[in-house]
Amino acid sequence: MSKKIVIVFHSGYGHTSRVAQAVATGCGGTLLAIDAEGNLPAGGWEQLAAADAIVFGSPTYMGGVSWQFKKFADASSKPWYVKAWRNKLAAGFTNSATLNGDKFSTLTYLFTLSQQHGMLWTGMGMHASNAKANTRNDVNNLGGYAGLITATPSDASPDEMVPGDLATAQAFGQRIVEVLGLLTD
Repeated sequence: MSKKIVIVFHSGYGHTSRVAQAVATGCGGTLLAIDAEGNLPAGGWEQLAAADAIVFGSPTYMGGVSWQFKKFADASSKPWYVKAWRNKLAAGFTNSATLNGDKFSTLTYLFTLSQQHGMLWTGMGMHASNAKANTRNDVNNLGGYAGLITATPSDASPDEMVPGDLATAQAFGQRIVEVLGLLTD
């Protein structure tokens, strides 16, 4: 039986969308974009209700999620009230212009949101590429463990993203499938 994975995300400039696409490639998931006004498309809430796993994604702006993602998170109080996402698998990712950029604050917010909903969080499940020989094109070069972190220079287009970050995103998608299989076997 195929499991449904939904990647719900906001992307202000296209970079976070590119990461979401790479995660979806890795897990066979469905993309669910939060629009510029912080809303889901028609049928979005139903997609999330039917999902076995929900992957949250937001750029890191000023040390946290975008206001559009926050609006979505606040609106999730309706499914929270009826425990609609309880025991679903959860994971998260973020992108910002700097190597650190307080990305961990964003991941912590996504984790906390998942815990409010009673979800089961999974992190990266892989070591960082942290030897002298490693480069930004190596998988998990930024050393994310709690979730996926990527960095794109502020003057780079989505097409200029670091290939290693996109490969890491794809591997993260595969990790989500792996963990979901452990929960459902």
